[in-house]
Amino acid sequence: MTEPAGHEPTRASEPPPEVRVEPTIDDVDELVGPATPHFAMQLRARVRALVRDLPEEHPVRRYAEEKIELLERLAFATSKAEEGPLEPATRLGWEELPSHAPASDPQQPRTD
Repeated sequence: MTEPAGHEPTRASEPPPEVRVEPTIDDVDELVGPATPHFAMQLRARVRALVRDLPEEHPVRRYAEEKIELLERLAFATSKAEEGPLEPATRLGWEELPSHAPASDPQQPRTD
């Protein structure tokens, strides 16, 4: 699209690091809280971007790294399943199609 003469297109850009507000644990939790397997990898990227400018030893960065690991496991799970009972592995048909795979014990990606 051509802009009218004398008008600059609006560009979405991030403020420089020195102007950004320092992320908090609540910010990380806000991103990770509603995570589902389908969006786990996209949320992982957002969490990484949120804390990328923090030093490795920063407590929020360390917390975010733990949540990134959770999101990586969740990507191969069917739910976070942090609460409630799980279906037993003895259930009929379990070997063919597991009905749950919590983030604490995700399914392995298929290699065939």
